[in-house]
Amino acid sequence: MRNKAPNSQSTKSRAKPQPQMQAANSMLNPGDEAARGTPGTGDDICPECHGSGRINGSPCPNCGGGGTITRAIGGA
Repeated sequence: MRNKAPNSQSTKSRAKPQPQMQAANSMLNPGDEAARGTPGTGDDICPECHGSGRINGSPCPNCGGGGTITRAIGGA
């Protein structure tokens, strides 16, 4: 019987795949000015539903039903 050479792929360390970052805007609602947690931002009451998160019994399209939006504060 012949000895098989070890698979060169299995003996080398493989590079670990880098985690893929989600696009920041995938978490944004139409009323948000920036992603939640962005420095220089804060939560504000949604002007469309007035903080209730609902309009006519449906989730508010501006805040996604949360009642708050993210706004830039301060600025130049």
